[in-house]
Amino acid sequence: MKTSMRILVVDDEKGAAETTAEILEREGYQCITANSVAEGKRRIDEMGPEIVITDLVMHDGDGMDILRYARKNIPEGEVIMVTGFGSVESAVAAMQEGAATYLRKPLNIDELRAVTDRAAEKVRLARDNVALQSRLDRKFGFENIIGNSPRMLEIFELLRQISATSATVLITGESGTGKELVAQAIHANSRRKRGPFVALNCAALSEGVLESELFGHEKGSFTGAESARRGRFECADGGTLFLDEVGDIPLSTQVKLLRVIEARQITRVGGNTPIPVNVRLIAATNQDLDALVKQKIFREDLYYRLKVITINLPPLRERAEDIPLMVRAFVREFGIEHERQISKIDPDIYPVLQAYRWPGNVRELKNCVESMVVTTRDEKLTLSNIPRHIMKEAEATEEEPGAISTNLSLAEAEKRLIRAALRRAGGNRRSAAEMLDIGLRTLYRKIKDYNLA
Repeated sequence: MKTSMRILVVDDEKGAAETTAEILEREGYQCITANSVAEGKRRIDEMGPEIVITDLVMHDGDGMDILRYARKNIPEGEVIMVTGFGSVESAVAAMQEGAATYLRKPLNIDELRAVTDRAAEKVRLARDNVALQSRLDRKFGFENIIGNSPRMLEIFELLRQISATSATVLITGESGTGKELVAQAIHANSRRKRGPFVALNCAALSEGVLESELFGHEKGSFTGAESARRGRFECADGGTLFLDEVGDIPLSTQVKLLRVIEARQITRVGGNTPIPVNVRLIAATNQDLDALVKQKIFREDLYYRLKVITINLPPLRERAEDIPLMVRAFVREFGIEHERQISKIDPDIYPVLQAYRWPGNVRELKNCVESMVVTTRDEKLTLSNIPRHIMKEAEATEEEPGAISTNLSLAEAEKRLIRAALRRAGGNRRSAAEMLDIGLRTLYRKIKDYNLA
């Protein structure tokens, strides 16, 4: 553990700095020295030490400058203050500014070792906590939604802004784009995360069944109701209720749903007693609710109640630059699940998958990758593992106007290749430049030359 700990010793007395460093190096720490405040700040920027041991009084400033600079630039680090001019006032000031401890010169070697070891242990515990939180974030946070395209980065930023609130959210997008995954991420990063997350797909449920599922029912309220039953609103009390495919809710049920949202209480089917509920509502649809409102199929007042915050998830074909990242993540996931050791992915796979339209979006890509992992006989995924219908579409794409032909001039071939890369990258020029293995400035120049903007 000590060998990975970097310590910066700042003292304008060169001999004192080197002696301190030598003592700690014998304990297994990695040490570097600085002999001024300016050099100390530069070393902090260069090496990002976990521990800083600094003298208080120096010719070009004092250790308090180093302390404040370290707290700002390496907030997870520990600072130990050392001085030959100690006083109660300076000790209190240093501790108030965030120093781990305070030592007097001449240094007691045993005390120096003990103080440094305690600081190192504190840094190690902080690292462990960060690593644990990172694992939790990957499992429950936004990182579980894979993507680094501009569209997805905008969505991540919006999720961070709204998750801590209790605002109602409407998630729109085609089937398979991950609407429920986004809803779960909002819940997992909200103040309600310790409460239940309850989901209900409103499609294909008759009016009576849907109302019973939403609001519950009393015993004897209809044929077969042999006992009272709580609905999804009651089950989600204190947490989040996710209603998928809200565009399919019948008009009569929409009225009752609106009343629940406004009054924050439900009445079970066949009952008369209002039951208060504290629920955050997240709704999702793959339909155009604006159009349904104009057709009088969806209530306008309910629509505006649901769309306090709107998140529009793009289809996979519009963020094709995310596909390589998603493929690698899914290969790891299914390799573990199916106990298949996949050590390499042929990079030729990615352009083929990016050329496909993915009508089933992320869900279809995930199923495709699982099939590839399960059916491969090797530890490497190649073009031969891609399902035939996807390969056929990629082969058909070669006949499109953006494809390369030996009958074209070099300039026209280059133009079509750049256009195809931009299309596959969803318009992201940095990703397109990486696909083409050219510099970003070169790509910008060629886009201008070929009038591709």
